[in-house]
Amino acid sequence: LSYRFEDFETNETEWKELPGCQNVTRTECDFSSAITEYYDTHHVRIRAERREEVSPWSSIFEMIPYFIAQIGPPGIELQSINGVIKITVSPPEANQVRKMWIDHLRFKYNLVIWENSSNAEFRSRSVFPTDKIDDLAPDTTYCLKVQATLPLELQEGLFSPIRCIKTTRKAVNNLLCATNVSVLALNMKFHLHWNNQYKQYVSYNVQYLIGYLKKLHDDYSGKWLNVPGCENITDTQCNFSSIITTTSGFYYLRVQAMSEYNKSCLSNEVKVDPLITNEIGPPGIKVDISDVLLHIQISPPGGSESEVMRDHYDLSYRVLYWKNSSNNEEEIKMKEIKQTIGTVSDLTPSTLYCVKVQAFSEVYNKSSCYSREECIKTPGDKILPLIILATFVTALIAVLLVAIPLGFALYQAYSKIKYVFFPSCQPPSNIEGFGGQLFSSPYLSTTEEPIENCSIIGTVTTEVVHQIDFKDYKYSKQSSRDSGNYSNDDDTSGSKASEEMLVKEIV
Repeated sequence: LSYRFEDFETNETEWKELPGCQNVTRTECDFSSAITEYYDTHHVRIRAERREEVSPWSSIFEMIPYFIAQIGPPGIELQSINGVIKITVSPPEANQVRKMWIDHLRFKYNLVIWENSSNAEFRSRSVFPTDKIDDLAPDTTYCLKVQATLPLELQEGLFSPIRCIKTTRKAVNNLLCATNVSVLALNMKFHLHWNNQYKQYVSYNVQYLIGYLKKLHDDYSGKWLNVPGCENITDTQCNFSSIITTTSGFYYLRVQAMSEYNKSCLSNEVKVDPLITNEIGPPGIKVDISDVLLHIQISPPGGSESEVMRDHYDLSYRVLYWKNSSNNEEEIKMKEIKQTIGTVSDLTPSTLYCVKVQAFSEVYNKSSCYSREECIKTPGDKILPLIILATFVTALIAVLLVAIPLGFALYQAYSKIKYVFFPSCQPPSNIEGFGGQLFSSPYLSTTEEPIENCSIIGTVTTEVVHQIDFKDYKYSKQSSRDSGNYSNDDDTSGSKASEEMLVKEIV
């Protein structure tokens, strides 16, 4: 028998003889000593020999030790005390120096127990490395075996050898012990309740143990802690929400009863897996209504500040709504939503609608009770007001369409009239009026006839003109102004020019 080990780091691929597996006459061989790496590939081959004759090598068997290895049986120790069996389980390979399964905390242990009789009934349950088996009949022999498994890798080990042990009688019921220990949890608020049978004074300590410690192969009896606020109490309930610091683990709780005579008794343990033990409470709702929609606002169980309820449970909501009328045949309608805000359409006017909501988690298969009913009445029929409003808006638009062009036309006419009869340009000051009357006819031509300004260069000898003739000339001059011929020069220059022209004519 020879083997080859493929070490990809050293390229060591030559065939080697297996120590203890040469010239064997059996059809099996233990070559564990040759396995150096449990996660690497190994090749094995075999051939037969008889005197000088040698057969060809067999086909090569390829293997990775970790994937073909069988999980061995665990070790167990039993102890019978007060009607229960205490069991201690040790992991496979516990006594070996080299271990294939290094992380023994990954193991889970299955127990099979039965009465040592001809008509035995087999019972299975999971156990921790250190555990106790109760609910057993007294003075009865029980047999059991334990198997180690790796659930995540779907590997099951071999059962341990069968061990049998006889139970003892239970001690007389101690009335001091707390009984019926139970957990009530709602919206991540956890309360422990128990019953008191003791008629005299008794106080209680509520203790807890982090579940992880039970997975260890160590004694955890001294690792129980008191729940803050639940020490030396006389009530039969305790709020232990403060110790639930994580939702991924689990916890164990028990009640220690103490009498005035310094006697104590421990109750049975209860397991708390926060997200499984907890129950979902009803959500809060608020309804409002608009013209065509019914609005539903949902408050998640535990309030909006409860992140655990909102995030870990991935809550959805089941909304029921119906018409609250005397007709008992009114159909209850349902819709499911993920958001905390929902709407309902197709409402009937002047109708009372009622709503209630249930929260549920598909992941944990949990649902709450329904919330309280909230009812609201839809407004009356608004068709006529809408028609009136539409008519008013239409008329207003029509008036605007007519008024705007009419106003524009009136404005243009006003501008034309103002331009014609009330021009903004004023005539020259020398023709503004005559005889105290305004002289601003718009029909006067804006172009003035040019008037030559003449001057006599040189010395002119003037003669005395008869005064009557001069006055007659001035009258003629005045008449000429009425004919429409006027000068644009100022009055002084015009008078001087006229006088010069008069002199010239006389001369």
